[in-house]
Order: sequence, then C-alpha cells, then structure tokens
Amino acid sequence: MTPDPRALSELLDESQDLQADALRPTRESLEELVELTHEVPEEDPVESRAFHEAQREALARALGVTALGAVGGLALVGALASPAFATSSRDAQILQTAASIENLAVATYTTALTLDYIGGASANPVVAKFARTTRSQHAEHAAAFNAALRALRAPVQTKPDPAFVPVVDKAVKSLAGASAAAGTTAVVGLAIELENIAAETYVKDTTLTSSTSNRALFASIMGVEAQHVAVLLAVQALLGAGEPQLISLDPGTAAKLPAAAGKVGFPHPFYLTSSAAPASQGAVK
Repeated sequence: MTPDPRALSELLDESQDLQADALRPTRESLEELVELTHEVPEEDPVESRAFHEAQREALARALGVTALGAVGGLALVGALASPAFATSSRDAQILQTAASIENLAVATYTTALTLDYIGGASANPVVAKFARTTRSQHAEHAAAFNAALRALRAPVQTKPDPAFVPVVDKAVKSLAGASAAAGTTAVVGLAIELENIAAETYVKDTTLTSSTSNRALFASIMGVEAQHVAVLLAVQALLGAGEPQLISLDPGTAAKLPAAAGKVGFPHPFYLTSSAAPASQGAVK
C-alpha cells in the first residue's frame, strides 16, 4: 500500500498552517516581550536569588540521577545554576533555553535524515516528509527565539541544550548496525522524547514568563510541538504492532487501523510538565 501523495500534501499543508498561526502571535508576543523587559531596569535581588535557587533544585531533579548520573549531574547543576552562567534577565534565560531545545531538535532530525530508512530511498515517504517538515519548523522556532534575544541585547543561543545532548548521542550510537525496522523504531522513540520535552517545557514556561503576551508566545509554539508528538505516537504504535505499511495517508488504510489508533496520539487529557527543562538549563554562559 503506497501513500496517497495528495492526502500527504493536505496533511503537511495543515501542519504548515498551524505553524504559521503559531508564529504570527509569536512575533507579536516577542515584540511586547522586548518592550516589557526594557521597562524593568534591574531585578529584585531577593526574587533573583529565589529564582536561581528554584532553578538549581529543578536542575538537580532533572539531571542529578538521570541523563548524566549523580556526580556528573550535580557538577553540571552547579555550573548551570551559578550566577556566572545565567543571564540577568529571567525572560532571556527562558528564551535561550527554548532556543537550545529547538537547536537540539534541528540537529537530531538532520542526523536522522542521513539514515537511509529515515531520509533515504528505503524510507517510508510519510515519515521522511514529516521529518523534513518538522526540522524546518524547529529551525523557525529557534530563529524566532533568537530574534527576541537580539532585540533584548541578550546573547543568542546557537548551541543545543547541554542536558539532553548526552541522551541524543547515546541514542545515535545505539543505531550502529541496527536493522531498518529497529532503527526506525528507535529514531521515532527519540523524536517523541525530544518533542515531548519541548511541549512540556513551553507549557511550564507559560507559568514562568512575565506577561500574558509571553504566555501566548510559548502556548502557540507548544501547540505545534504537541502536534508533532501526536503524529509520532501514532507512527510508533503502528511500528510496535508490526504494521508499518499502515503508516500511510491512503484513505484505504483507515479501515485496517487498530481500534486504539484514534486516541493513541493523546495519552493525557492535559499536558504534564514532569519532563520540562528548567528555565535556566539552556542559558548562555
């Protein structure tokens, strides 16, 4: 069963429409963010200290015993949470962390697309087109966040999130010698993890930013990331069921889909934030 290219085009058009709708309020919100930040001459030292303490605790929970191990995690916590690492503006830190997550996503999709079973001749065309389109959207998100940082006269973030780089590197190394089926499943699983981190981070950022317009900024991009997660979860479910041929937009496949296909992309009624990156995690040193 081959994918219907017309149906695929319609789905990608819908994705691009959602992206355009997200970036439109994003640009407006970024402009207001710049204005609001420039109105505040300096931060309250007590509030700033409390903010950095909260970030240190969050970093310890996120990194101390997971991606880097206890010793390495605590060392990185100290570096990332130190005043020398963080910028003076909380909003700038949040934007830098968001940009670092987007940079990591771009790099990960770029690497995945070099694999024949993701971006090459043997790849499922739906998966390949999704990966290319999604990579482009992440690049646009990173550019938007960095544009705001330039306007704030804060350092732009061109590097990937340091806490998640080891996770991606480990996953990429594990692909060596993997079969096409196993490799595709692993790549999709990694993409779900990264997209979910982005979505959950932006959900949490809506509570950390300083104005209603800032909440709109992260909420709009979060919607795009949530769409990515939903699509990938559906793909993962079909791969796990041994039905890769159903990863197709041909209307004829609809009757063959398992009963859970309609809800697998939405496992929670509300987005969790347990995987959200701490606001200062990707701040520029």
